[in-house]
Amino acid sequence: MSKPLLAALAVTLTLSACGTVRDSRFNPFNWFGSSAEEPTTLAVGGPAEIDNRAVAQQITDLSVERTPDGAVVRAAALPPNQGWWDAELVAENDGRAVDGVMTYTFRIAAPRTPTPAGTPQSRELTAAAFIPNTRLDDVRQVVVRGAANQRTARR
Repeated sequence: MSKPLLAALAVTLTLSACGTVRDSRFNPFNWFGSSAEEPTTLAVGGPAEIDNRAVAQQITDLSVERTPDGAVVRAAALPPNQGWWDAELVAENDGRAVDGVMTYTFRIAAPRTPTPAGTPQSRELTAAAFIPNTRLDDVRQVVVRGAANQRTARR
């Protein structure tokens, strides 16, 4: 066989193995997939009620995006009407994963004056939180809770 043919065969075999790595858990870009909606497991009352803000009614979107220093958890919620503000993902368990699950509650402040309902697009709020690499090693699942539902992203 000639050298160019051997080189082409070696390159072909090497590149064919890339598909397995691309879809595997070794690839950091697919560590967290798309989120799934679930019924909420949020308990009413308790220590989480120290925050005067309300729990967002419905969580509409959740994504976990990898960065070189960790991951950014971004969630969107839909309050009942316009004017809600001060959105924040409040970490439970002091921001530590419990049994591989990092849990957040989506908190928002109520409007100060009565507001119209408006369209869903005009009411949507987005909040984000950062998980450093030192804590991300223990995380297998990220949960963002609302009053009516919760969304989960798994590795």
